[in-house]
Amino acid sequence: MSTVVFVHGLWLHATSWTAWLEHFAASGHTAQAPGWPGDSPTVAEARANPDRAAGFGLDDVVRHYGHLVAGTSRPVVAVGHSSGGLVVQRLLARGGADAAVAISSAPVHGEALLPSSWSVAAPVAPCGGVSFRGSVTLTPHEFATGLGNTLPAEECADLYERWTVPAPGRILLEDAANLRAGSPTPIDVDADRGPLLLITGGMDRAVPPAQARTVHELCSRNPRVVTDLIELSDRGHTLTVDHGWSEVADVALSWMKHNGL
Repeated sequence: MSTVVFVHGLWLHATSWTAWLEHFAASGHTAQAPGWPGDSPTVAEARANPDRAAGFGLDDVVRHYGHLVAGTSRPVVAVGHSSGGLVVQRLLARGGADAAVAISSAPVHGEALLPSSWSVAAPVAPCGGVSFRGSVTLTPHEFATGLGNTLPAEECADLYERWTVPAPGRILLEDAANLRAGSPTPIDVDADRGPLLLITGGMDRAVPPAQARTVHELCSRNPRVVTDLIELSDRGHTLTVDHGWSEVADVALSWMKHNGL
C-alpha cells in the first residue's frame, strides 16, 4: 500500500480532504493532508488571520511538500486539486513522488492551446488589485459562479461556509502568467517519472477540460511514462468536496490499484 499525500488548491482548507483521508485509509493506505506554508490549523483561524497565507508562491509550496514527503514511506502518491494539481505534477517530475493524481489542475507553463489572456482565476476572482504580498478571499458570489456552478445553491453556500479560506495573491498572479517567459509553472514533460492520472470535470469553469487534454497530449509524447486522462463530463471544479466526491476518490483508487500502488 502507498503513502498518499493530499494537496489542496487555492481557497480550500487542507481539512477539506477529511473524507478522502478516511476513504483512503479504509482502503489500506496511509493518508495525510498537510497544509500549505502559512496555512492555519482551522478554517476559522485562517479567515481571522488572512495575512498568514500572504506572500507564498508556487515554488514555496512545491519545496514545502517536497520536504514533507522526503521522509515518508514509499511509494508516495501525491493527489492534488486545482493549484495543488500543479504542485503534485512538479513533485512527480522531480522524483518527490512515485505517482500523482492531478484533479482539475491549474495550467502548466506553455500551454499553446490556451489564449494568452486566459487565467485559471479569471472566471473566479478578478486579478485587478491583487498583490504578490497580499491574500485574496473569494466572495460567496465568486465561489458560486466560478467554482460551484454545477451545484444547487444550498450546497454551494454550505461548501463556501465550511471550507473556503484566504489564498496567496502571489499564486493567483503566477497562474495568470503561465504563458509568459520565466513563469514558475513549468512541468518537464520529458522527465522519467512515475504514473500520472489527470482527472477533469467537463463543466469546470475555473479550469476547463481543454487544459487537462493539452497536458495529456504533451505528456503522451513521452513513451517512457504513463499518463492517463479521465474526464467526468457532468462535474465542476468542486468535484473533490461536493456530494459526488466519493466517485472521484474511487476513480483515483481504482487507477492506483491498476498501477500497483
